[in-house]
Amino acid sequence: MSFIEILVLAIIQGITEFLPISSSAHLILPSQILGWEDQGTAFDVAVHFGSLLAVVIYFRQQISEIFFAWCQSLKTKVQTPNSRLGWSIIVGTIPGLAFGLAMSGFIETYARSPWIIATTTIVFGLLLWYADAKAKQVATLDTLNFKTAMIIGLAQAVAVIPGTSRSGITMTAGLLLGLTRDAAARFSFLLSIPIILAATLYYTMKLVTDGDANPVQWEVLWLGIVLSFISAYACIHFFLKLINSIGMLPFVIYRLALGVGLVAFMLWA
Repeated sequence: MSFIEILVLAIIQGITEFLPISSSAHLILPSQILGWEDQGTAFDVAVHFGSLLAVVIYFRQQISEIFFAWCQSLKTKVQTPNSRLGWSIIVGTIPGLAFGLAMSGFIETYARSPWIIATTTIVFGLLLWYADAKAKQVATLDTLNFKTAMIIGLAQAVAVIPGTSRSGITMTAGLLLGLTRDAAARFSFLLSIPIILAATLYYTMKLVTDGDANPVQWEVLWLGIVLSFISAYACIHFFLKLINSIGMLPFVIYRLALGVGLVAFMLWA
């Protein structure tokens, strides 16, 4: 990989993992449009690990509070807002993991087409606009219940289809269920931790079991980790700062422009 490829793909992964615009679509498109060779499993592991570090470090205090409250609830059977949030993350993670494991082979083989990416980018972009414009947006994380978490988790399962956007579909579901923009975004980010961890472990196992005829370029992997970490951390910080004032409309417009641009590119090519 050239330095430009490393730079572009790592920053794309870091930013798009947490914005509602689909990281999988943006990682697939450079090879489809620019003719770049596939970046390989090892690089995918590296940039996912960088994104995982970013969200864990950014929410480190809240994660610690949630974890200890959840552990305490196992002993006392008494639920607090933080322990309920911990259980909600577990409940919301199960559908995505189950569907991802069941459909990963099918998705990788049949669902990485630019036509599918264009369609899902547009359709789920419009759904995000509807949720942001029409939903009540009154509930906070303290009022999150298991039913809401399960529905958001089921929505997250759909994100295995490239172009859907994991963060986008979970925020959409959260907004439709009455969460505020900030609460929907924060729960989406917290819900990403076990999913990104699972994806990282999956890619790592795939790397080990499949083997690789090419030697690992450790400097490329470390650079990918650092760049994806920096871009992901900055993305989370500024997204949470701006989301209440700017709303989802800029991301909806971007998704529609991207989807239409992809269609035009494929028709023209």
